[in-house]
Amino acid sequence: MQNQELSHAKETAEQAEKKFTELYDFSPSGYLTLTADGEIAELNYTAALLLGKERSQLIRSMLGFFVSSETRGVFNDFIQNVFQSGIKETCELILTVADSAPKYVRVDGIIRHAEGKCLITMLDITKQKRIENELVKAKERAEEGERLKSAFLANMSHEIRTPMNGILGFTELLKASKLSEKKRQKYIGIVEESGVRMLSIINDIISISKIESEQVEISISDTNVNKQLEYIYRFFKLEAEKKKLHLSFKTGLSDDEANVNIDREKVYAVLTNLVKNSIKFTAEGSVKFGYQKKENDLEFFVTDTGSGISEHNKEIVFERFRQENDALSRFHEGAGLGLAISKAYVEMLGGKIWIARGTEKTTKNNQPTEHGTTICFTLPFHPVKKPEEKDAPILNGDATKIPKRKIKILIAEDDEISGLLLTKMIENITEEFHKVTTGKEAVAACRNDSDIDLILMDISMPEMNGYEAARQIRQFNKKVVIIAQTAHALYGDKEKAIAAGCNDYASKPLNMTALSKMIDRCYQKTERQTVSKSG
Repeated sequence: MQNQELSHAKETAEQAEKKFTELYDFSPSGYLTLTADGEIAELNYTAALLLGKERSQLIRSMLGFFVSSETRGVFNDFIQNVFQSGIKETCELILTVADSAPKYVRVDGIIRHAEGKCLITMLDITKQKRIENELVKAKERAEEGERLKSAFLANMSHEIRTPMNGILGFTELLKASKLSEKKRQKYIGIVEESGVRMLSIINDIISISKIESEQVEISISDTNVNKQLEYIYRFFKLEAEKKKLHLSFKTGLSDDEANVNIDREKVYAVLTNLVKNSIKFTAEGSVKFGYQKKENDLEFFVTDTGSGISEHNKEIVFERFRQENDALSRFHEGAGLGLAISKAYVEMLGGKIWIARGTEKTTKNNQPTEHGTTICFTLPFHPVKKPEEKDAPILNGDATKIPKRKIKILIAEDDEISGLLLTKMIENITEEFHKVTTGKEAVAACRNDSDIDLILMDISMPEMNGYEAARQIRQFNKKVVIIAQTAHALYGDKEKAIAAGCNDYASKPLNMTALSKMIDRCYQKTERQTVSKSG
């Protein structure tokens, strides 16, 4: 009976030991026993997995060898505190495991007084730490976004109010009756420059809004790149000469080879943005732009001798609402959107944009320093065998060169100032016109007077908008030329106007030369169609 009891007790003890071993080895936490020197005396299977080695290889090795250098000091203090205080201590460590990403662990330790050793519990908190780090980064991004938004709004307020100050202030001065003609012309020039500056800001905001909402369409057409560069050169030449800068451009293909399939408007927008920036930020020296063919790409460049862009800012300047200097007290105007718009356009067209090294100059200490900026971008090279001549973008010019026509014009415009402006603009085109202020009045006027040749149709009018008015007029009059004009200028507006029956579309603010040429083009097209039908 005693032997049976001893055998049963032994069996029970073995089962209990086996159960304890299984619980010890396969616990979700790592268990280790350390000496006062930090040597591993015992550990379970989970701890061995955390350390990335076989258990037999880890016995009598130093746990500190597996602790990252950045948390090794924390581990040493932890071991010292455990043995000195005799109470439970806790810390967080980073384990560096061969062929594996670093692991974050939470470590709890307490002394086993009977043996003078430290019992360690090690819990893997890598996922938790990763989430915490992501939350911290998200918080930092949100704070940075909030800071950028505040800076952008403050900047926008400054950028809009400054030209408005020039427009309203000098308009008030123009009311003075005792102004000399020289001063009057100078004030008018300031008002015009301020208006152009404000329009540029508004255009940038609209462009970035279209990009944000993914409402930008790609329009590929046959374009002569050399002519486009020459046009940009002529556009900026006077501005460069005012600052005494040498402006030049370089082409990489002959005129016969320079006809390619690209989105002409977007390439024009990118190049003008970059050249405008270079002239703005260059106090003396030169600005040069151009392109060269590299394998299957055209690589464009704009280089200047300005102050340059610091190394750590070479990436952020392409971010929206960012500038080289975000401070409020800047020396140069601008919304910080030009490079972001350029980057978006280039990537839409299948290219890439980057800031290359500046020009190396030598200081007084004979130390080389980077000066100036070169921005490069690539576009896929798709040559055109049979190029077609395209109209260059319309600049301010002499509207009186457009031939005067014996036509009757109807101005449909509810805004009094816009209506007055239109009447002054079309005085060089015809002397016979009258005005209405609603879409219903426009339809009625056209129905009652079949001699009306042209309608300048505002889209946003009371009672009936311009789209509906154009549709109703087309039901009984197919010949009258209708040009839509609107202050919306958003994606799809032109297409909606054409679909409603308009012949062309002009966005406000209206340009007298552009409007005159648009009317002339419409009538040239109408005349050609009339001759073709009669033939």
